[in-house]
Amino acid sequence: MNEPSHGIELSERAQLLFKLLIERYIADGQPVGSRTLARDTKLELSPATIRNVMADLEDLGLIKSPHTSAGRVPTARGYRFFVDSILTWHTPALIDIQRLSSDIQSEHDVRRMLERTSTLLSDITRFAGLVMIPAAEQRALRQVEFLKLNDNRVLAILVVNDREVQNRIIRTARPYSNAELTEVANYLNSAFAGRDIRQVKRDILAEMNAARDEMNLLMQNAIEMAQQVFTDEQEGKDYVLAGQTNLMEFTELSDIDKLRALFEAFNRKRDMLHLLDQALSANGVQIFIGEESGYQAFDDCSIVTSTYGRDGESLGVLGVIGPTRMPYEKVIPIVDLTAKVLSSALNSLQ
Repeated sequence: MNEPSHGIELSERAQLLFKLLIERYIADGQPVGSRTLARDTKLELSPATIRNVMADLEDLGLIKSPHTSAGRVPTARGYRFFVDSILTWHTPALIDIQRLSSDIQSEHDVRRMLERTSTLLSDITRFAGLVMIPAAEQRALRQVEFLKLNDNRVLAILVVNDREVQNRIIRTARPYSNAELTEVANYLNSAFAGRDIRQVKRDILAEMNAARDEMNLLMQNAIEMAQQVFTDEQEGKDYVLAGQTNLMEFTELSDIDKLRALFEAFNRKRDMLHLLDQALSANGVQIFIGEESGYQAFDDCSIVTSTYGRDGESLGVLGVIGPTRMPYEKVIPIVDLTAKVLSSALNSLQ
């Protein structure tokens, strides 16, 4: 997920200048030159000495020169080294701690709580905030029905979470009669109603492997249907996103083509959900910087996430999306704190 920055060793002077360069670039968004660093540092170093240090930092891949500018900007590798080796977290402001606690815990509906959390993350950081909806909340099976179509096709109608209706057309190995389809639907409803759709498929396949030699025709038919209907991919997953228009305020993201690609990724959701799944499996705070995400639309962004849960079990991921020049020392602890507050609020609902 994250490109390692191990193996890089900087002298105390180089580390100080690199830290100053990153902090100045995060604050101003402009390439940082040797004269600026000479003015900012308390060390009595000449611009020529600083240029030599910057050349070494560039050779290490930590900074680069954009276009023909005399200044330098951090690379994704540079930000990674900064976050892993230099960064010191700042304790969130008391007003932000109080706001997160009171606003999140005041909600008693899970969906509204997640939406409020996303908005708070955006408001406090001034970036985009997102919260992954727990899969179990999103995909609880209530009922399934099958309708016979032509050409060995069957229409599967799923009722999820009481209100959501999903229709899927599946192809079967042979034609099924209406009576057979009703029998399969009755079996699945009696055995799996109320269960997470992803778990339904896993349980049926486990039963198939355990009793392969003793399966009756009904079980064989149910397995064929379930393998296609109850998918365990990204379908049905979702997240709530707030403040994405904040990203338009940053020069490096304001290019129309970059914005279009970024907003298309938000709307398509598949790539974002894949990243969130990676963060969910890793647990705790995770940071994707620039190209580390693996998706071109996020090349100029950093995504800071943390898992949240209930009763010690991770349910989902929340986080912040912003430009790579975000103030990590403030954003990371806010994301971490928000995950803890949300987890506490979810536990209190029980």
